[in-house]
Amino acid sequence: MDWAARSYLDHNATSPVRPEVAAAVAHALTLPGNPSSIHAEGRAARHVLETARGQVAALLGTAPERVTFTGSGTEAANAVLSGALRREGRPAPTRLLVSATEHPCVAAGHRFPAEAVEGLPVDAAGRVRLDVLAGRLRACRGETVLISVHAANNETGVVQPLSEIVALARAHGALVHSDAVQAAGRIPLDVPALGLDALTLSGHKFAGPKGVGAMVLAPGVTLAVPFLRGGGQEARRRGGTENLPGIVGMGAAAEIARSALEAEGARLAGLRDTLEAALRAIAPDMVVFGAGAPRLPNTLSLAVPGLEAATALIALDLSGVAVSSGSACASGKVARSPVLAAMGVSPALAAGALRVSLGWNTRERDLERFQKGFERVVSSLYQRRGQAA
Repeated sequence: MDWAARSYLDHNATSPVRPEVAAAVAHALTLPGNPSSIHAEGRAARHVLETARGQVAALLGTAPERVTFTGSGTEAANAVLSGALRREGRPAPTRLLVSATEHPCVAAGHRFPAEAVEGLPVDAAGRVRLDVLAGRLRACRGETVLISVHAANNETGVVQPLSEIVALARAHGALVHSDAVQAAGRIPLDVPALGLDALTLSGHKFAGPKGVGAMVLAPGVTLAVPFLRGGGQEARRRGGTENLPGIVGMGAAAEIARSALEAEGARLAGLRDTLEAALRAIAPDMVVFGAGAPRLPNTLSLAVPGLEAATALIALDLSGVAVSSGSACASGKVARSPVLAAMGVSPALAAGALRVSLGWNTRERDLERFQKGFERVVSSLYQRRGQAA
């Protein structure tokens, strides 16, 4: 396959590894030692692991010792939502509040009994209803509550009001976790400034390798029980020998993302907005999901009434363009999005949802290729409409 002849616009599914990151991973693969060994080889491995921990911590404005490496963002979220998260000296949470648009790693990855879980509705733009959250917290008075709201949605790119959510939580003594898998490396995130108790992320979303993630716990917040038992690695929070090449790659990707965060965000937002305007000219009845809310600079979620996502995805793929119908965590299936359903989008319109997500290697020629493929698909749709009229 000649990948250079194609345009990859599915960075929210995974962002291709940067060459610098691949080089860092390759070097780490040659290191002979185990990071837990005390000989010279082990100390060398420990040094590069801790360097990577510092790089990830810097991306999130936190201290290196707050970062625990995991095998994925899903594992990290499962660990936080296992029921073991707590503030030191305080009881474990007995109730979980989750937004209606969470990724499955949160919605289906927690260990709370069904009767202890409540969903938080979102508005038509996809943002958590703060008035409802406040009411739920008042109703839970006397209980220890854990709130889990993602920093940004994987399908629409809608950014949640985390500062306001944390303020409400603090007033009621609740803990707050945020799945920041889509946001990390794309928008500024400062864990201490936000006041989050826990944050989770994944390396492959910001051009690191697949198969490595991390969780960040605030000072005074612990996992009472290690998520993986069997060793003392990762400050006894997660047993098992660390995936050194993956962690080194994640650290390298985090450092690159941090250094270019503002400039790259502006570049991608400009490309995204230019593309959106061009597509509206092609399809005046196009709907952009989450348009009324702050969004990730790289994400455009849209639908054209009457255009099926499966049809469009196949046609675009044949045109040399890779996009998605939504989350990539549905085994390759095109199904109705629970995210759009929670936003009140009709089933007919949701069936045509396309997600275009840009990244570090996206250029204007990629958008031009997408526009041409999109125009062919939409022209065919409009032609069929005219014949049926």
